Amino acid sequence: MPQIMIRGMELNDIKKISKPLVDELSEVIGCPQDYFTIEQIHSTFIADGEIAKAYPFIQVNWFDRGQEIQDRAAKVIDRFVRDAGYEQVEVYFIVLKEEKYYENGEHY
Repeated sequence: MPQIMIRGMELNDIKKISKPLVDELSEVIGCPQDYFTIEQIHSTFIADGEIAKAYPFIQVNWFDRGQEIQDRAAKVIDRFVRDAGYEQVEVYFIVLKEEKYYENGEHY
């Protein structure tokens, strides 16, 4: 945990940035690299009745780490995605509560 869920980005681009992105986020957040998951969500974006090309939407599910760490993490994600060739990026965070998150039947 953190879970990074990506829409609107090519799989090969995600694969290219995945390791260095997690390396840097691990340092910023202060958690081991093996806590991270990255998932590509397949979506079809529609505008004006037509299939449309979208820009990346990056959702991060995690436990609260404070505004400063969240801001730093958002900037890291934004930079990696822009460097992969995307002009616009949206990053949003979903804060999970430890007592509502279960692993193998036990909450954190």
